[in-house]
Amino acid sequence: MNQVIETILAHRSVRQFTEEALTTEQIELIVRSAQAASTSSFIQPYTIIGVTDYEVKRKLAEIAGNQSYVANNGYLFVFCADFYRHEVIGEMEEAELSSTLESTEKFMVALIDTALAAQNAAIAAESLGLGICYIGGLRNHLEEVCQLLETPQRVIPLFALVVGYPVKLNEQKPRLPLHHVFKENKYEANQEKIRNDLHEYNDIIHQYYHERTAGKRGDTWTNQMAKTLGNKVRMYMNDFVKGKGFNKQ
Repeated sequence: MNQVIETILAHRSVRQFTEEALTTEQIELIVRSAQAASTSSFIQPYTIIGVTDYEVKRKLAEIAGNQSYVANNGYLFVFCADFYRHEVIGEMEEAELSSTLESTEKFMVALIDTALAAQNAAIAAESLGLGICYIGGLRNHLEEVCQLLETPQRVIPLFALVVGYPVKLNEQKPRLPLHHVFKENKYEANQEKIRNDLHEYNDIIHQYYHERTAGKRGDTWTNQMAKTLGNKVRMYMNDFVKGKGFNKQ
């Protein structure tokens, strides 16, 4: 096993950081690593906004559900799906690009490419001995986020990545066993097999929480997912996305 794989397998989210800020060199290395990610047809449909203004970070923390570590960290990156520059390209080259930029396919390309870039950034940060945590809570109120970051049409802030020096590292949450998620040649849709696998994983997660909280929690994964997916959140997103010029056809 090499150091890259060791870094990947050692990942855990960090939610408490020291006051030490990242250096300019660290920030640039992380962004350059993000840019090295694969990108569909060389489109590069994303922008990364680094937030250093504490008042803006504080407001983003409030939007994200009053998560203090969104404000208190070594650095805050916001990853945005971005076709604004491509609209400018259309004007430069006198080409009609609106239909393509507004297609579901290009919406998927923007989401996928931005996520690939962000994961490269996360691994780069962790390889430098830093901790990270993704912040999807920005999507609670995206209109306000867009106003704070002054993003134009055809740009959607998707999530943030907080980075910094960890105060402590928590234990890793056990992921689904490999045979649950890795199938060869075809999808395995046998529901009885899936139920048995889920019961197996429930036992693992139940034990994890029991040990981590000295018996105060005994959650199962299926119970967590039923509650999470049964809770309707951010139901405005379809209209918001289309209003920003994405996924309209």
